[in-house]
Parts: sequence; structure tokens; C-alpha cells
Amino acid sequence: MAAPPVPRRTDRPGNRRPRHVVAWAAALGVAVLAACTPGGAGDDAAPAAPPSPAASPQTPATTPADGPTTPAPDAVPAVETPRFLLATEAESDGLAVVDPTIREGSAVVDRIEVGAAPWGVAVHAPTMRAYVSTAQGVAVVNLATRERVDLLPYRDAPARVAFGEYRRGGMGIAVSPDGARVHVAVHRGDSSTLETIDVASREVVASTPVGLRPFDVLVAADGGEVYTVDHDTFSVHVVDTTTFEARRIEVAPFGTDGGLASFEKPHYAVLDDDGSLLLPYQGRVLVRLDPATGTTTTVASAADSHQHGVARAPDGRVVVVGNGPFGNATGGPNVTVLDPATGAEQVTSLTRRHETVTTWTDPATGRPSAVLAGGYTQAEAWDGATVVDLGTLDTYEIQIPGRPQVVVPLPEGPAA
Repeated sequence: MAAPPVPRRTDRPGNRRPRHVVAWAAALGVAVLAACTPGGAGDDAAPAAPPSPAASPQTPATTPADGPTTPAPDAVPAVETPRFLLATEAESDGLAVVDPTIREGSAVVDRIEVGAAPWGVAVHAPTMRAYVSTAQGVAVVNLATRERVDLLPYRDAPARVAFGEYRRGGMGIAVSPDGARVHVAVHRGDSSTLETIDVASREVVASTPVGLRPFDVLVAADGGEVYTVDHDTFSVHVVDTTTFEARRIEVAPFGTDGGLASFEKPHYAVLDDDGSLLLPYQGRVLVRLDPATGTTTTVASAADSHQHGVARAPDGRVVVVGNGPFGNATGGPNVTVLDPATGAEQVTSLTRRHETVTTWTDPATGRPSAVLAGGYTQAEAWDGATVVDLGTLDTYEIQIPGRPQVVVPLPEGPAA
């Protein structure tokens, strides 16, 4: 059910723009990525995209540097609200630095070459490092200088590099709270593993079998467990980070009928304050999973739209991307803001489809917003993002070339 191939972007003209001098930020970061079409074992090409908004030329990529690097965390000064975002360019090889306040022309203010077909990105703010899961390995990015400083190899590296929803290689990714280890889901075609990589030694310390095509990886607040959201197997795996033993929990509120052809599968999750996982399904329910017991409860939703990305707002509400009538969902594309504690919900319709979402605060107004990345893994992906005011639900679009797939906040740091 993948869409026809689309040529990958190769044009990267322009000069590197000056970087901004800003203050350090506290730890932020997570990464995910999910797709919703039935799984396939092959390396399919990227899905076709409709015409995207005209974009101004991007800045050229930073030349990547290979070799081990061990970040030494310093004292972290006062917290500063992130001004920029990071977005993976799924049909290219870049990690874009995005300013959501730029409404005319490209919102990309800087670009880092990380490796082919970047999927997810996880950020460790105390060390100012980003970790990007590509088809080739985990790119380590120095966020202060905005350059790739290492490429950590997978144990189960793909034989060839490909692009698209079913390409093999790294998918969901998370970094341990202390920044010492990276946990990355690696799709191998007929199976998937969670690889735990020691950043200092560059060694894979464990490769744990998990469910098929884990588009999202999350780590517990204490670092003791890692959770994979296994799209094609209706499951979450709970992996102990000391023993690397794994437990499978089926999470299928609408059953598993249809198997790989089903649209009622998990895509993304966020962690609540109590350590439970919140997973949206089809704009009909938000599932709360207790990873310790495997029990689930649900909160009803009226969004009625096939859902992908989910983010948690500072006030505890969740923001979920809806992509229209697939499976048992009958509504159109939308975004919903749902309070899992009370069930209160706001839904607004959208004209485009999106893949992931993060939250962001406008530095000029202080108003909280959600930013929805347009790199939808099926047809109708587009080169941009939609910014949604979480108070009024007013929206505007920004341009991000390269099919932005996963978007996360960029911690503020010193200028390069």
C-alpha cells in the first residue's frame, strides 16, 4: 500500500546563514516516527507528495565529521524556552533547524548533513547533542556548533541504503537521561531489534528483539526501561536497560483483525507524569498503558480521524495529528487537543495531512503552540509544517523543504 516513488531532493544551494547567540536550555527531547500503511519487508521508495509551497533556497549542509566523540556535560545554567525546532528531512540527508516564526519563504535557518534517509531524532540538552536515526547509522550532532561529529554504526546495518516508509535501518530513537546511551529501533525487513549503543565506546552493548517496525522509542524518566511502539505487531515492548530482558504487551483496542493490512495499529506514544504511556487510536480512543502491569484504560475521543503523531503540552494535555478516513475512522484531517485527566477535547479541521507533532512557545508572544510536520509517510506529504495556537486553534503554515518527518524542540545554546 506504499505510494509510488518520488525523486529525492538534491538541490541544496545558498550560503550558510549566521547562527544566533542564545542561552542554554534544560533537557528536552524525544523522537519518534511512525507510519500507518501495512508493513512490507522490502526497501520501498518514498511515497509520492503533492505540490508543496514554493521554498526559498536552503543553506548548504555542514560537512560531516566522523570519529568518536564523548561529550562532557558542564553545569547547566538557567532554563531558556527553545526558539527553534529540529526536523528530519526524510527524503534527503539533512537535519533542518527551523524557525517557526518565519512565515514567508523557507523557515529553515540552518541545515546539518547527517546521513541518508533520517527518520527520528532524540535530543540530550545537558550535553547539547542530538542523535538522528538514519539508514546508515546513528548520527551524533553537536548542537552548539551544528555539525555532525560521529556516525555510530548499527550491529544490524542494512545491506543497502534506501528511502521511504519501508526502508531498513534506524527508526524510533531515544537517549538515556544521563546521555551515555542511545536506544534505537532498527528495522531489518522481516524482524526488528532495539539496539543500545554506548556513546563513548561507540559499541552496541545489546541488540534486543522487539516487535516489527517500531516507529517510536521512549525511555522511562529514571532510565530503567525503554519502550518500543511496534506498529506492525500491535504491541509495546518493555525492555529492562540492565538485563535487556523484554516483555511484550499487546495494545489493540479494536483487535488485530487484518494484520498488516489493518489501520487500527499503534503509531506513537508519550509518557505521562505517572510513567504510563498514552497512545492515540483512530481519533476514537486514547489508550493509557501501565507498563508495569500491562493493564490499559481508555479515554474517549471525538476526533474520528486516523491518527499518527502525538505530543504532550506543558499543561498535560495531548496534541494528536489526525490524517483522515482510514480504517474505522471516517473524518477528515484534523488536530485534537485532549485532556487525558478530564476528557475535555478541542478538535479543529485541517486541509493537509501530517506525520508528527511537537509543542513550541512563540518567543514574541509567549503563546503555546503545536507544530505539525508535513512529512506524512503515505501520499499527500508536503514540504512544510502547520503551526497551531493551542489557545485559539488558529493555524498558519511554514515551509520546510525535504519532507519534514519528525520535529522536536532545539535546546538553546551558545553560537558556533
